[in-house]
Amino acid sequence: MLGPCVNRTPAAMIGCSLGHQPTTHCGSPFTDQDVPVTAKLSRKLYETFGDEDTNELVDLLNSVHTYRGDLRELNEANFVRFEAKLEQRLAELRRDLSIEISHAQQATLSELSHAQQVTLKWLFTFWVPTAVGIIGTAIAVGALLLRS
Repeated sequence: MLGPCVNRTPAAMIGCSLGHQPTTHCGSPFTDQDVPVTAKLSRKLYETFGDEDTNELVDLLNSVHTYRGDLRELNEANFVRFEAKLEQRLAELRRDLSIEISHAQQATLSELSHAQQVTLKWLFTFWVPTAVGIIGTAIAVGALLLRS
């Protein structure tokens, strides 16, 4: 079923841009067809504005339709450039993030190694005197038992 844009009058073209369902017959920006506005405007419009002004209106509508295609192409080219730039920046971000993560891992490993050394030092600092005290107590108890 053909939509309301089958009629190629300027009003129908404006209707397409105002929300009617685009079809391949209306020359909407969503189609690949470039259909110029060739409309026979009402005689009353020609009488009110004159042939020259009305023809200017038709030419203006034709140029707007032509520029619409050019604008679409320009938009697509800009989008491709934007996408390429975005990919480049994402690659740079990934590289920078990878470097930062690598540095953070190295710093974390270094801090863990230092913490292990400090813990081991304190471990021996507290356990060696404790072990000496236990051994001394065992020797003293053994000496007391041997005297009796």
